Amino acid sequence: MQLTGTITADNLMSLEAYAKYRKAHKAEVMAHRRLRTVTLGEHMTVQFESEMTIRYQIQEMLRIEKIFEEEGIQDEIDAYAPLVPDGHNWKATLLIEYTDVVERQRELARLVDVEDRMFVEVEGHGRAYAIADEDLDRETDEKTSSVHFLRFEFSAEMRTAVRAGAAVKLGCDHTNYPAHVQIAADTLSSLAGDLRD
Repeated sequence: MQLTGTITADNLMSLEAYAKYRKAHKAEVMAHRRLRTVTLGEHMTVQFESEMTIRYQIQEMLRIEKIFEEEGIQDEIDAYAPLVPDGHNWKATLLIEYTDVVERQRELARLVDVEDRMFVEVEGHGRAYAIADEDLDRETDEKTSSVHFLRFEFSAEMRTAVRAGAAVKLGCDHTNYPAHVQIAADTLSSLAGDLRD
């Protein structure tokens, strides 16, 4: 999968080419996704996106839906490409996971606005709170969604610190889900590669 910095219809693979690529490289892409996944508490998973994860998602959607016409391909690009970090930020998918249906309904009602209480904290700097769900609002007054899209913006000083090896915490300070975790060194190394001056 060729990473070009910008996902366009011209640099995606055909369905046939992708079928061959997928057989040979699926494990590698899944390992990359696992590396960039952080568990926060018992019920939250944050998957930090990259050009590779988003290209893979688009190619998978094209494969599953058997989309090969220009308009359909562009629709998938328009839906997913905004989730690729642009050098000044990290972008992530937040998954709130409860296996029991009753518990999930109850907890999603208790977690309204949780997506706005997600943060990253670079050592020596203040918290950068998530800018959530820029594509559409995913909650109501009664409950939040189990999936949110997050963007964490970094100042130039924060980007420099992360690239120089500063520790970073991922956290949530919602009243009903207080949690934070130090991002593991190997994950942080991958995420630091998303940041530019």
